[in-house]
Amino acid sequence: MARILIVDDEQSMREFLEILLRKEGHEVETAGDGQDALRTVAAEEYDLVITDLRLGDVTGIDILEAVKSYHPETEVVLVTAFATTDNAIDAMKKGAYDYVTKPFKVDELKAVVQKALEKRALVRENIRLKEELGGRRGLAGLVGRSAP
Repeated sequence: MARILIVDDEQSMREFLEILLRKEGHEVETAGDGQDALRTVAAEEYDLVITDLRLGDVTGIDILEAVKSYHPETEVVLVTAFATTDNAIDAMKKGAYDYVTKPFKVDELKAVVQKALEKRALVRENIRLKEELGGRRGLAGLVGRSAP
């Protein structure tokens, strides 16, 4: 089960994504505007953030940058009905996992979410293994010390 934040100013889209992802077994929270989302990502860590690109005074790119500054390992998927190549390239350069255009197929979005969460799990495992290995210092951890 993953923690997912959905950011969209369209209530119907927020509710649709919330229901869809809860049925998949995830813990889902929502934010209805960019300012609320910025406050939420500053206070909480999520495995995945799904955000609309156009949110009024705050953009999905702003949300992406905030998420990556507070929690670099969190994956971000941008969803928009106003797709442009420049927006997609900008989002990917700034660390977005993917860029999905509306209208999207439910199976397509599920696959993107699953792959993003798999990547997040691999990053966590990599960090854990590095920390575990970092505590070892060559053979010093294998050789015991006792009185002769």
